Amino acid sequence: MRKNKKLVLGFIIFITFIAAIIDLPGNFETTFSLGPLKIKRPAEVKKGLDLQGGTHLVFSADMTGIAEENKEEALLAAQKNIEKRINFYGVSEATVQTAKTPDDYRLIVELPGVKDINQAIDLVGQTALLEFRTENPNKEEASKSGEIFLKTDLTGKDLKRSFVDFDRNTGSPVVGLEFNEEGTKKFAEITKNNVGKIVAIFLDGIPISLPRVEEPITEGHAIIRGSFNLSEAKNLSIQLNAGALPVPIKLIEQRNVGATLGEESVQKSIRAGVIGLGLIMLFMWAYYGKLGLLADCALIIYGLLTLALYKIIPVTLTLPGIAGFLLSVGMAVDSNILIFERIKEEKRTGKPLPVALELGFGRAWDSIRDANICTLITAFILYNPFNWNFLNVSGMIRGFALTLALGIAISLFTGIVVTRTLIRVFYRG
Repeated sequence: MRKNKKLVLGFIIFITFIAAIIDLPGNFETTFSLGPLKIKRPAEVKKGLDLQGGTHLVFSADMTGIAEENKEEALLAAQKNIEKRINFYGVSEATVQTAKTPDDYRLIVELPGVKDINQAIDLVGQTALLEFRTENPNKEEASKSGEIFLKTDLTGKDLKRSFVDFDRNTGSPVVGLEFNEEGTKKFAEITKNNVGKIVAIFLDGIPISLPRVEEPITEGHAIIRGSFNLSEAKNLSIQLNAGALPVPIKLIEQRNVGATLGEESVQKSIRAGVIGLGLIMLFMWAYYGKLGLLADCALIIYGLLTLALYKIIPVTLTLPGIAGFLLSVGMAVDSNILIFERIKEEKRTGKPLPVALELGFGRAWDSIRDANICTLITAFILYNPFNWNFLNVSGMIRGFALTLALGIAISLFTGIVVTRTLIRVFYRG
């Protein structure tokens, strides 16, 4: 038992040391080496729109030309295409969300750090352009000009839709293409002249697929085979539909979010957090004595681990996200209070201290588990990872839910493992 306690204590000290290194302030990324272990320390915690400032845009998607059964897919395709554009231009920590009512389809775009609204509108407010290009037969000219593929008159307006299917022989995912009447004629001509060659598919000037023509395709139905997994096939299908189901988008709301308000909010939140944390630690020490002091040490470890995770994942921190973290601090302390009160009850029944300690942790676990599982379920619903339209899709609320869920997970570790180990090693009654 003594050997196990020392091993667990050593592990706790090790991960606390690593977390402290990652938490060090600074404006640059660096890598530390601990023997074979490489530790990358991110520069800083990523800030959301409300803390960093930037641009908030709301677009209305015009679905008048889209069939009812394709509207959901068209909105998703538009969302993915905007995300691709934003990532291509290097805007970090941007969010693109969809919002749907029976009569309206909207895209909500948040671009932290982008202060020029006109630049943001130009970046995302275009309809996707899908093109099919053929290999340049003049290799010398292609190497000089860089035009490896030449444009054809086959574009996204000739493609009805794209979909995910499965190969009947191998069961592997494939991506299907279905052309309209005009597109069928164009595609038949292109494939007839390019058997054994690549017909590249470009979206907004960027190649997204380079399939090779195996035989002429004259029926207007084609299949793109490759070493896809299901997720990759779905992503390619969505990208193709961004051009096949072009959705015009109209800007209906725009605003700049200033960083000054964000900095002020952060400072006040940090001040409130420090005061609250200090009062909690003082109460625990005053009321529970040595047990409370050990719980305070576990709480400090909790803070170091949480901040390190925010940097590593990384978590985009918003003001509601800070609120989620502060709430999880209270729940971390609540676990310790449940355990300590249970220990006191066991001691009052006449049990010796070592037995009371173990029973206190064991019998308080049911209450701690149930309370935290309920909160995790709530956090899951607020985060809405599957983007269900009948639930929240707000980035701010999701930030709160994420930091709350992470905080609860870490508090379970520090409350049960860290506090228990510190008490086993250092507490003598």
